[in-house]
Amino acid sequence: MLTINSDITERKRIEGQFLRAQRMESIGTLAGGIAHDLNNILAPIMMSIELLRENMHDDESEKILRTIAISARRGADIVRQVLSFARGIEGQRVEIQPKHLVKDLSQIIRDTFPKDVRLDFFVPEDTWTILGDPTQVHQVMLNLCVNARDAMPNGGDLSIRVENRVLDEHFAAMHIQAKPGRYVEIIVTDTGAGVPPENLDKIYEPFFTTKELNKGTGLGLSTVMAIVKSHNGLINVYSELGRGTVFHVYFPAMEMSTETRQEQVEVASLPRGHSETVLLVDDEASIRSVTGQTLLAFGYKVITASDGAEALALYARHEKEISLVLTDMRMPVLAGTPMIQALLRINPSLKIIAASGLDSGGSLTTHSGPGVKAFLIKPYTAETLLKTIRAALDEK
Repeated sequence: MLTINSDITERKRIEGQFLRAQRMESIGTLAGGIAHDLNNILAPIMMSIELLRENMHDDESEKILRTIAISARRGADIVRQVLSFARGIEGQRVEIQPKHLVKDLSQIIRDTFPKDVRLDFFVPEDTWTILGDPTQVHQVMLNLCVNARDAMPNGGDLSIRVENRVLDEHFAAMHIQAKPGRYVEIIVTDTGAGVPPENLDKIYEPFFTTKELNKGTGLGLSTVMAIVKSHNGLINVYSELGRGTVFHVYFPAMEMSTETRQEQVEVASLPRGHSETVLLVDDEASIRSVTGQTLLAFGYKVITASDGAEALALYARHEKEISLVLTDMRMPVLAGTPMIQALLRINPSLKIIAASGLDSGGSLTTHSGPGVKAFLIKPYTAETLLKTIRAALDEK
């Protein structure tokens, strides 16, 4: 009898890593595929807001429109954030005042969380600013709050506090990722069920979740960790079974704040057209409708096409009338890039604005081709649309 024993532990570990990598790649592919369609759904909502504001002037209507605008923008930001997580796209870096994000977050929580979740917010007026991506920092706080809500199915207390902290050498010695310096600390506390000790080391792993099937993806805290690390911050968690959980998130504070200067609010009227004709090309009927109505309401003439082939035929008939082409990049029959190339062969000086629901983070030339004056990321607001078109038309 011959017996051979082989230790396959390492092979199993490598296989597990390979399978996890495949799952992450699948998420990236899925995110890229659905982002375009989701942004096309959100675009008409955002575009309709300015149209409705033209006809509604009472305070209650303005409040409702403001809520719709905030929710639609956050929906668009979440789509972009999924892409950022799946594909590793870098976020922007601007000065952020956390108290503004907390104010926005508090409104969303009060409107959407169960009433038996009691909220407590505390943000000092002299909170330091941080350098980061507002959408990503907002998502960190929102994800932690959603987890807190889910940990309290029968209600409880949810607290969000922001504090200025100076971490010293002693603190840094106890936390490997920490460096001494000034930080803005965000503390999210709940009175929920708590995290079992054996799970505390696993909660940041992708796809790890203790929630019921279809009630959690396991990506929330892994996304939080990825965002915090990309901002050179750190995160700590403390939890007791039956007593709740506390997350401490630290973002490096900026040395100087522009908010020390008095804020000046300038209300600018939206730029209007002067009867110029815009060829609007998009395969989504709702986007053609809302964008077209917006342009008409602000002094433009509009010709619409549902794909690149139809746009070329219409341009051939109305070449002398059309001042600018606004086109989606992903369309059936004939996509945006070959259509743009064909249009520029007809008229090299034609002004073109490209639009897409995918922000690939590269240069305009790479993604739209030469000759394109601007690139809009869907869903865009009416203000962004009108300012971009006006700037393109006024360009010499």
